Amino acid sequence: MSPIIHSQAGDIPHNMTTTAFDMPGCRIVRNLGVVRGVVVRSRSVVGTIGAGLQTLLGGNISLFTELAERTRRQAFETMLAQAAVAGANAVIGIRYDANELMRGVTEVLCYGTAVEVDPLER
Repeated sequence: MSPIIHSQAGDIPHNMTTTAFDMPGCRIVRNLGVVRGVVVRSRSVVGTIGAGLQTLLGGNISLFTELAERTRRQAFETMLAQAAVAGANAVIGIRYDANELMRGVTEVLCYGTAVEVDPLER
């Protein structure tokens, strides 16, 4: 499986994702298995120095916050692309995990269960 790096926003709408194990208003008709998005990022020297200066002032370290948000978003979008390739139209049970692989290098994993859902009859 090749890594997916470009934007995947159109594959599965974000409103068809949830951390719950069901999709409100829908019936799960097929479980397509676990899908995941993995991103490994390192901090740049310039970013690390800038963040170090921000720590002197206290409060939110925006350089690291922005890096974390970009990384999580990329892992999430990659997971959605994998779900779309599997034939899903929704992803349930979404979770994140992060591990430091080495000093300054972090892996972010976003995973969930790819499912096919149909709307409930009203």
